[in-house]
Amino acid sequence: MGELAAVVEKPRAEAAIGALRVEGIYDDSRSVYECGSETVAIPVTAPPEETPVREVIEEAGEPRLQTLSDHLRDVGWTDEELEAAPGSWAVIGTVVLVDVGDCPRPEEVGEALLAMHGSADTVLARNGISGQHREPDVEVIAGAGDTETVHQEHGTTYAVDLAEVMFSPGNKAERARMGDVVSPDERVLDMFAGIGYFALPMARSGAHVTAIEHSPTTFAYLVENVVRNGVQESVETYRADCRDVIAEGGEEFSFDRIVMGYYDAYEYLDSALAALGPSGTVHMHEATPEELVPDRPERRLREAVERAGRTVERIETRTVKGYSEGVSHVVVDAEIE
Repeated sequence: MGELAAVVEKPRAEAAIGALRVEGIYDDSRSVYECGSETVAIPVTAPPEETPVREVIEEAGEPRLQTLSDHLRDVGWTDEELEAAPGSWAVIGTVVLVDVGDCPRPEEVGEALLAMHGSADTVLARNGISGQHREPDVEVIAGAGDTETVHQEHGTTYAVDLAEVMFSPGNKAERARMGDVVSPDERVLDMFAGIGYFALPMARSGAHVTAIEHSPTTFAYLVENVVRNGVQESVETYRADCRDVIAEGGEEFSFDRIVMGYYDAYEYLDSALAALGPSGTVHMHEATPEELVPDRPERRLREAVERAGRTVERIETRTVKGYSEGVSHVVVDAEIE
């Protein structure tokens, strides 16, 4: 018997890959590829017993190209050009996000990535983030050009337009962690909720989340995602400046846990501590030069706690990912009395 592939509908591809991984039969040494106009073929090592698929087929013919370098070399890239090719990328729903840098012929990179990821239909080159609402600058370099997609990870569903709203693949583990650290019925304030990056996993774990987002575009996706994940009874949403919501909430606005998923979150610490109950946990994100980790973010938090007349019982700084050269995205977890 030759190599096998499971055929599924394109919209189900990502969920099916996850289920096949759980079964232990997803073959990540081979690529997912289109199999007709509406389906993709997912490489497997054995016929699925638990994952629903349309059919299992046996692959024939020449082995398919495996790596990005294989694809690019096949269309004439030289070894020197390949050194400038992207080394990593991320698949968000049906969209591939990639930093092309100064590599030659980005369109050929895009076509190669589409060939490698059969469940994707668009490739976007990322050119940075800017503005008050951290809006992405992207360019379609291959495919249909549909930047709106639905992404699933760790059981949470996120609808997002990647040309309008930031989505950081590198925060995947942190999003999952926030769903693990909360307790059922815990009261949580997410001061910079975005499309529900952290609010949704926490609500799915049983927490009661107040989610605040200032950007109208992002807020619309937050509300949609609350419905998509069936957590309408657990999430209260506000489109506003989080400081205004906290100020208007007064003493009744009291939380067990506060999430501050914004790189300049330290500027909002006074408001956060005003909303924290008699004891609780603060998760403060920051982009910090590596030589200042953990001193700068911890000092900023301790100074705010002192201003509030409170004490830090426990503090820990973790690195989430690299932010830029010499700068880390960190989170300070602090238990405060």
